[in-house]
Amino acid sequence: MMKSLSPSPIRAAGALVAAALVIGACGRPADPSHPVATAPAQQTLPPSPGTTAAAVRGLPDFTELVASYGPAVVNITVVEKSRPAESDTPDDPLHDFLRRFGAQPHGGAEPPARGEGSGFIVSPDGTILTNAHVVADASEVTVRLTDRREFTAKVVGVDQRTDVAVIKIDGKDLPTVRFGDASKLRPGEWVIAIGSPFGFDNSVTAGIVSATSRSLPDGQYTPFIQTDAAVNPGNSGGPLFNMAGEVVGINSQIYSRTGGFMGISFAIPIDIAINVKDQLVKTGRVQRGRIGVLIQDVGQQLADSFGLDRPRGALVSQVENAGPAAKAGIKAGDVILGVNGTPIERSGQLSSVISQVKPGGKVELEVWRDRASRKIQVDVAELKEGRVTRTGGDEPQRGGAKLGLSLRPLTPAERRAAGVDAGLVVEEVSGVAASADVRAGDIVIGANGQKVSSVEEFDAQVDKSKRSIALLVSRGGTTIFIPVRIGGG
Repeated sequence: MMKSLSPSPIRAAGALVAAALVIGACGRPADPSHPVATAPAQQTLPPSPGTTAAAVRGLPDFTELVASYGPAVVNITVVEKSRPAESDTPDDPLHDFLRRFGAQPHGGAEPPARGEGSGFIVSPDGTILTNAHVVADASEVTVRLTDRREFTAKVVGVDQRTDVAVIKIDGKDLPTVRFGDASKLRPGEWVIAIGSPFGFDNSVTAGIVSATSRSLPDGQYTPFIQTDAAVNPGNSGGPLFNMAGEVVGINSQIYSRTGGFMGISFAIPIDIAINVKDQLVKTGRVQRGRIGVLIQDVGQQLADSFGLDRPRGALVSQVENAGPAAKAGIKAGDVILGVNGTPIERSGQLSSVISQVKPGGKVELEVWRDRASRKIQVDVAELKEGRVTRTGGDEPQRGGAKLGLSLRPLTPAERRAAGVDAGLVVEEVSGVAASADVRAGDIVIGANGQKVSSVEEFDAQVDKSKRSIALLVSRGGTTIFIPVRIGGG
């Protein structure tokens, strides 16, 4: 399973099988009855003249860790839901051509796509964590353990925003993993990935943490862990372990110009995954916080303009009228430097931190304004629109959700400022809409030639569209058409 964020070379690290494409906090206490992997012994060689002991330390031994926790890593095989063949749709040119000349368009649906990924067992009765893009469109999910037993799995819930999914098999006394603390990871620390690259079950690769809190184009709610552990198609959904034998992340995406491993891979921090898992299991949906601001990164020139010591924080470019931030006194031009004492270095961190706050709660923002820092309390509302969840496998997504858009109608003041009669402002963007270059802050004033003034009208136009939809967008005082391919392609 591999999704391309074209033109970006970042790809989901799922398995591509038979040319079929399947698009895709609180820590848990350790089980005292479960064996704990000890840090592997390291062979120390006598230092040669002019070298330090650290420079000649031997390589780590991962054998005990893999023996203890490898059995909890599973292979996941999926069969994607069948889709109508392209020439079977009445508006397809080939369909019309064949009908005119007395031929019958080929009937039925395209053969179902098949793919593979990885996952890991988090409870003895068979709860499994994996990536959303591994199982999101699956009609059948099969889980294979290291002892070659196979189980049919049920999709409990899928969260597209974080690329986390929960599936369940019926079992008992199954091997499980232990959770670690991803916030304690440091660049240079050894980690290992276990998964099924190209279908090779329980393959082990090792590397180091290259960086933490990495922001990706479609991952604004996830501060990724970057590693150089080899991750390839089929590794998607597999665990990333630290040297204590604790899972600290879920392997999710790779940076590649070829589709294969090139030394850069990304994992979802386990605390984010646990938060999503707990909500999906308990309520079938994920709640996220929002404060109603549009933000951007602070570069050196902006830092100089605002009197900051260096580029950092999230610059507020727009404040939603009557939203939580506006009510608290946040203004465009403010730079948010921290949330509840946690420093914000880049704008993507703010989205991630706020999204994990339970709606109805409060946060204390450290705000830079007029070359001075101040503290402002802000109520947190719920993020309602966009691609939040899909549970049970059969619940239809709303139109905006299919494209990866979070939309709301313009207020009268915003309509006057933008010079439009009606429209929808883009609050959040991901997925195919982001790939098509729809941006947060854009105003969608039409879809497929029809004006839209409500989310319901927009969704109706998306539902009528077959392969793509043409959005008429107002951006920076100019109007442009942006074609968005439905379903990713």
